[in-house]
Amino acid sequence: MKEIERKFLVKDFSVIKGCKFDQIQQSYLFNEYNRSLRIRIKNDYAFITIKGNQIGMTRDEFEYQIPKEEALEIIARFELKVLSKKRYYLNSWEIDVFEGSLNGLIVAEIEIPSENHVFEIPGWIGEEVTHDPSYLNAELFKKL
Repeated sequence: MKEIERKFLVKDFSVIKGCKFDQIQQSYLFNEYNRSLRIRIKNDYAFITIKGNQIGMTRDEFEYQIPKEEALEIIARFELKVLSKKRYYLNSWEIDVFEGSLNGLIVAEIEIPSENHVFEIPGWIGEEVTHDPSYLNAELFKKL
């Protein structure tokens, strides 16, 4: 499977007021430059995600649901740090509001069907950070 997304900073986060959101906690069993293995708990569900090398805006991604209890056990047994955020949903956009030591960082992303897909960029969107690897969750995790 492939994931193609663009990421942007958010300059007006008042747009999330009243939007539905999920509470997300995620950890990484391994986290290298061109591949990672992530454990994510999203509300009452948990997932293992394998991400591969990114070329342009496209990267390999395989995701599998696992029991939440097993995800919590993996995090505890391997003493993994946890990245926490709330993910808000606004039309086709996902807006991540980071918590803890990353508090204040707000990143919006949109998944697109192809790298040359044209879409409207709303006025609340700020600088594009798609090609800045420091805004990948796997890189933000290293700052915890």
